[in-house]
Amino acid sequence: MRRRLLAVLTVLMGVSALLLCVPLADAYARGRTEHLLLQRRSEAVRFADLADRMRTGADRAELSAEIGRYAQLYGAGVVVVDTEGTTVARAGTGSSGESGAAAGPVTTPGRGTSAAVSDARRRALTGRSTDRLPVIRPWGPQSVVLAEPVGRDERVSGAVLMTVPTGAARRDVTVRWAFIAGAAAAAFAAAALVAAGISRWLMRPVLDLDRAVEGLTAGSLGVRAASDTGPPELRRLRRHFNTMAEAVAASLGRQRDFVADASHQLRNPLATLVLQLENVEPHIAPGPGRTEHSRALDEAERLEELLDGLLALARVESGPAEPGDQDVARSVHARVTAWAPVFADAGLELTASCRPEVLRARALPDAAGRILDALLDNAVKFVPRGGRVSVLATRGADGTAVVRVADDGPGVPEDQLPLIIRRFARSPAHQNVHGSGLGLAIADEIARAGGGRLDVGANAPHGLAVEFRLPPPPRTLR
Repeated sequence: MRRRLLAVLTVLMGVSALLLCVPLADAYARGRTEHLLLQRRSEAVRFADLADRMRTGADRAELSAEIGRYAQLYGAGVVVVDTEGTTVARAGTGSSGESGAAAGPVTTPGRGTSAAVSDARRRALTGRSTDRLPVIRPWGPQSVVLAEPVGRDERVSGAVLMTVPTGAARRDVTVRWAFIAGAAAAAFAAAALVAAGISRWLMRPVLDLDRAVEGLTAGSLGVRAASDTGPPELRRLRRHFNTMAEAVAASLGRQRDFVADASHQLRNPLATLVLQLENVEPHIAPGPGRTEHSRALDEAERLEELLDGLLALARVESGPAEPGDQDVARSVHARVTAWAPVFADAGLELTASCRPEVLRARALPDAAGRILDALLDNAVKFVPRGGRVSVLATRGADGTAVVRVADDGPGVPEDQLPLIIRRFARSPAHQNVHGSGLGLAIADEIARAGGGRLDVGANAPHGLAVEFRLPPPPRTLR
């Protein structure tokens, strides 16, 4: 979002710079054109006055000498004509530049210049002076034509035509435009730096709030927005967010404390009840009473297991432990070795492999072992005798530690796969299987608390595959 804001501000500043510098550059070009017109028109007026006072051959010689010196000095072309269009005096035909030095090689005017000369001559012979020139810009025109009538009103006896090169004027315009462009670029760069600072100032609290919301969503109830910069509205939003986060954390904390306290307080009387039921069993005569007693004992033990699961889930959700670096491969080998006798007694085959041999991750303490215990316990409950369970630990393409537990049991219908990691969730076909329905939910909570995740899917050709991923440890700089 910061980049988008900076891009919008940059575009607005660029458009503003263009809207300012383009009219300024055009105004200077027009002003320089007006200056050239006034400068050369005063000289044309002087030549027209000489032509108007021309009576003898000496006057004609003086006029020719004047326009000759002018044409040589400025590289311009000067022509004096009478009312019939006949040339009275001529000097030069145009030049490639305008300077105070001697003119360079004389060039012949082009077709556009000839048309301009004709138009200016026609206007001058009707008594009108040239009052406007084409705007001079760095790329042209190469020369301009202006005319001044000889005489006034009904006494017009001819016209002075001047073809004036625009080299000096174009150089002035080029230099000034370059200065304007440089100033605009410098102003744009300064404004861009200011915009970058403003966008950083505006977006820093927003990014801080985003990180806080992400942490709160991930289950880190202690995260808060710390940035106290930015506009007053965003600072007020930060305070409201922190207040909300504290209220949510307190509410969830009270709920978890209640679950943990209730589970803990119920364990002692439940353990006493189970012990009393076991002590009463020898005194019950065989028959219906013995059967009902056995059912009551099973339900009590199931309730005890449920309370243990709730306590374990409450401990995981409270999140007191910090994630740390751990060897996933070692945990996998240790837990598979510990579960091997249980699987053998259940008539199941348990295999394990780890590639590579050293596979590290960053998660809650012994997260890999605790999650694997829940998955293997789930497999030993639901895979029928004679089945196979395989454990594979690998490194994912993104560097995460991936542990996959797959079996060839009956599996779970595809529409029920997303449900089995919910608390107390069970497939309708497994309602009578011993257990609390919290094993996969606890495993999923342990994985997510450390920044990982747990995925459930089908195993080909049949069975269930549960895979958990733990994030890699941070790289150390050497």
